[in-house]
Amino acid sequence: MRELNLNPLRPYLAAGLMAIAATTSVLPVTPVWAQTRTLPDFTDLVDQVGPSVVNIRTLEKAKASATASGIDEQMLEFFKRFGIPVPPNMPRGPRAEPGQPDEDQPRGVGSGFILTADGFVMTNAHVVEGADEVIVTLTDKREFKAKIIGADKRTDVAVVKIEATGLPAVKIGDISRLRVGEWVMAIGSPFGLDNTVTAGIVSAKQRDTGDYLPFIQTDVAINPGNSGGPLINMRGEVVGINSQIYSRSGGFQGISFSIPIDEATRVSEQLRITGKVTRGRIGVQIDQVTKDVAESIGLGKVQGALVRGVESGAPAEKAGIEAGDIITKFEGKQIDKASDLPRMVGNVKPGTQVTVTVFRRGASKDLSVTIAEVEADKPARAAAKSESKPPVAGPAQALGLSVSEISEAQKKELNVKGGVKVDAADGAAARAGLREGDVIVSMANTEVTGVKSFEAALAKIDKTKNITVLVRRGELAQFVIIRPAR
Repeated sequence: MRELNLNPLRPYLAAGLMAIAATTSVLPVTPVWAQTRTLPDFTDLVDQVGPSVVNIRTLEKAKASATASGIDEQMLEFFKRFGIPVPPNMPRGPRAEPGQPDEDQPRGVGSGFILTADGFVMTNAHVVEGADEVIVTLTDKREFKAKIIGADKRTDVAVVKIEATGLPAVKIGDISRLRVGEWVMAIGSPFGLDNTVTAGIVSAKQRDTGDYLPFIQTDVAINPGNSGGPLINMRGEVVGINSQIYSRSGGFQGISFSIPIDEATRVSEQLRITGKVTRGRIGVQIDQVTKDVAESIGLGKVQGALVRGVESGAPAEKAGIEAGDIITKFEGKQIDKASDLPRMVGNVKPGTQVTVTVFRRGASKDLSVTIAEVEADKPARAAAKSESKPPVAGPAQALGLSVSEISEAQKKELNVKGGVKVDAADGAAARAGLREGDVIVSMANTEVTGVKSFEAALAKIDKTKNITVLVRRGELAQFVIIRPAR
């Protein structure tokens, strides 16, 4: 094959390419490295917010003891907050020698941030818990003795006050604008190292770890001493209080939790005004709604809070809420999961009348409830023993059940209109978890008032399909699904 010799044509080709380049608009090519977003620069944020972050030291009176040495208090907080068992018989902190007068000894270290220019400082409740004296150190090295205004263990929020003016207060952010994946920064005193800055991203919001707190989850490095410090967004606003980490070793493992600043602010305002936090209650014990239960009772999707028990004389009982109800809305706001309800109720001022929507036996119903104030938990009462009556045989035996009427005393004790007592459970009923002593109050969304209504409801049910049963066990209610043998 003959090759074409292009050498004589090269000058003409070059001239043609130059002419095309001169008359054609060519878009510039952006290098790959320039197309990627640059990492954030936190330097301005540190300059802006850093002066508002404080170090908090706590002291306690040392008691006379035969042992002078003890575990370092920072390590004790490390053990306490992050799940490491404290070695047995180890003295907790320095102790005075016998015969010596009590004196202040270091107890712990934490962080906080300035809420107002006149000296109100927010931190964690566990940072100041049990302290006889609180010392607040500013970034300019000034030290102040602080007064504990109030602390709330449920939310782990505390407010202390120092006598100073013209302090650099933080800006409070809007939690509704916080997005998963955005950059955040923490400033605190891990292991007593003042003004330490760490950064990361928001890993999740509304992370449930307690009754009253939907935590912000981040991968910001948090360690003992960071507790009480601020979590800051890229606008220089505080969006959370760094509170705890998830760890199997006790050290930071990439998961940390912060108290949302809107929840913390609501608590701090009450602490500053009254020194305590007042919460609403309606007097119910609740549980999650499972997918099987939601489908079997016709709820549609998994939502709401299952009422397992109603406290006698509580607002819920007065309003007509019953064990076995599914609370789906509170003041028109949908309850997606059971943990939403305590937060919604807790944020309402006692004495307020609200509307609660319940799903009961296939239909929704609105009830008016007057919120009461949270009080000490009452111990659960044992259910009254029923009088011995002969068991009733019949259609129930097909499910492995033997039932009988319940006494008036047990109806009164359980606060139910009726039901049947399980005398024995075998086969499908036993596999579902039913057991002797249970009281069946509803079957397939049909109320059971006694043996006759129980058998009537059972006669209408397709025994080849799953059967949903509402059971009272002591003071608590739960749904049980009886599945036929395959």
